[in-house]
Amino acid sequence: MLEGLLAGLSTAFTFTNIMMVIGGCLIGTFIGMLPGLGPMSIIAIMIPVAITIGDPSAALILLAGVYYGAVFGGSTSSILINAPGVASTVATSFDGYPLARKGQAGKALTVAAIASFSGGTIGAILLMVFAPALASVALLFHSSEYFALMVVGLSAIAAFAGTGQVSKALLMTFLGLMMATVGEGVLFNAPRFTMGVMDLQSGFGFITLAMAMFALPEAIFLVLDPGRSKTGDGSDSGKIKNLRITREEARKITPVIGRQSLQGFFIGVLPGAGATIASFLGYAVERNIASKEEQEEFGKGSVKGIAAPESANNAACTGSFVPLLTLGIPGSGTTAILLGALIALNVSPGPRLMVDEPQIFWAVIISMYLGNLVLLILNLPLIPYIAKVLAVPRNYLIPFILFFTLMGAYIGQNNATELLLLVGFGICATLFRFADYPLAPLLIGFILGPLLENNFSRAMQLYDGIGFVWERPMTLGLLILAVMLVVLPGYRARRARLRAEGVADGD
Repeated sequence: MLEGLLAGLSTAFTFTNIMMVIGGCLIGTFIGMLPGLGPMSIIAIMIPVAITIGDPSAALILLAGVYYGAVFGGSTSSILINAPGVASTVATSFDGYPLARKGQAGKALTVAAIASFSGGTIGAILLMVFAPALASVALLFHSSEYFALMVVGLSAIAAFAGTGQVSKALLMTFLGLMMATVGEGVLFNAPRFTMGVMDLQSGFGFITLAMAMFALPEAIFLVLDPGRSKTGDGSDSGKIKNLRITREEARKITPVIGRQSLQGFFIGVLPGAGATIASFLGYAVERNIASKEEQEEFGKGSVKGIAAPESANNAACTGSFVPLLTLGIPGSGTTAILLGALIALNVSPGPRLMVDEPQIFWAVIISMYLGNLVLLILNLPLIPYIAKVLAVPRNYLIPFILFFTLMGAYIGQNNATELLLLVGFGICATLFRFADYPLAPLLIGFILGPLLENNFSRAMQLYDGIGFVWERPMTLGLLILAVMLVVLPGYRARRARLRAEGVADGD
C-alpha cells in the first residue's frame, strides 16, 4: 500500500496532472452552475477529449475533477436563482435560496463552499482508508462472483426510478443489455445483430450512446421549450457581498458537516445510491434531529439546511468511486459514464487495479484532496463574478452542445454511421424523457452487459454449466441479494398501497 501511495503521489503531483485537476474543477464548476446541464452531460462530452490525452492517469484525474467540480458548483444556481444546476443540489435550494432572498447570498455561498470542501475532503480520506480493504476482499472473487456482482449492480437500478417506476427502470436496463449484444460475441468471433451493417461489427460506441442519452436530449429540449433557457428572476445576482460567517454559525455547521460527510460517504459507496439520495437524506436527518427552534428555521434560510446536503452530496460523490475502482460497479449514472471512460482508456476497474496499476488508483484518490482545495480557492474569491455567468440565456449553449456532441461521436469511431446513430438514439432518448423513463439504467445495462456475459461464459466453462451457482456460496449469496433488491421495492410499494386502502376503508 505504501509503495502504491508513493507512486500515486509522484503521479498526481506532476505539472500535467495538477493542470488537469485545475482544468477539470473549473469546467465542472461552470457546467454545474448551469441548470439542467449536469455532470453526466459534460463528462459524456469530455470523454473524447480525455481519450486524446493518452495518459490514463491524467484523463481520469480530469474527468474526476469535472465530476466533483460540477457537484461543487451546482449549489451556486440553487442558492442564487432557485434553479439547481444538478439534481444533488436540489436540497441546497430549500434554505439557500431563502437566505439569498434575505440579502445574504454571500453567506449562503460561503457555507455551501465550506461544507462542500469539508465533505469532499473527508470523503477522500475515507476512500483512502476503505478502498484497499474492499479491494483485498474482492481479490477472493472469481468469474462466478464477478457475474453475480454484475447482477447485483444491475438489480440496484431501483434507485434510479421514482415511486412506482421500478418496472420502467428494469425495462430500460434490459434494453441496455440487448444493445450490448450487438457486435462480435464473447464465445464466437462472428458478428451478431448487425443487420448487415459493417460499421456495427464492433458494436455501438459507448461515447455515441452516452452523448445521445444525456447531451443531445438537453439541446433538443432547449429547442422545443425555449422557456427552459430562462435562468434569472430579475434579481441582481452579480452583486454579492458579505461572504463571512459568524463564530456561532461556524459552531452550528461543524457537527452537521462531520455527521453528513460520514453518512454521505457510506451512502455513496452503495451501488445505485449516489449524491442525490445522500443530499436529501442528509437534509431530512439534520432537520429531524434539530431542536424545535432550529426546525422552524429550516426552509427559511437555515445554515444547517445548506451545510447538510452540501457536505453529504460531495462525500457521496467521492464515495461512489469505491465500488467503481475496486469492484467495477458504477454507483450512479455519472459513475456509469466514468466506468465506460475507464474501459475506453484500456483500464480495467476492479480488485486488480490497485495491484496492477497502483499509480492510476492512488493518483485519482490523491487528486481529490488537491481538487477540493482548488475548488475552495477558486470558488470563494470568484463567487461575485461567477454569479454573472447565470445571466447568460441557456439557448446560446445549443450550438456548443451540438458541436461537441457531433464531433465527439465522429472522433470516437471515426465513421459517419456514428452520427446517424447519435441522432437516432438522441431522438429516442428525448421520447423516453417525455415518457418519464430513466436513462441511467439503460447506460448501466449497456456498460455492464459485456462484463456480465464474459464472466458468465467463463464461469460456465469452468464449472461445466450453471453448477457454479450452488458450488460457490458467495455467488449464491450475491444472487439472492440481487433478487431481494428487485423484489423489495415492489413489496414495500404494495404494502404502502394496501395500508393506504385500509385507512381509506376505515374512514
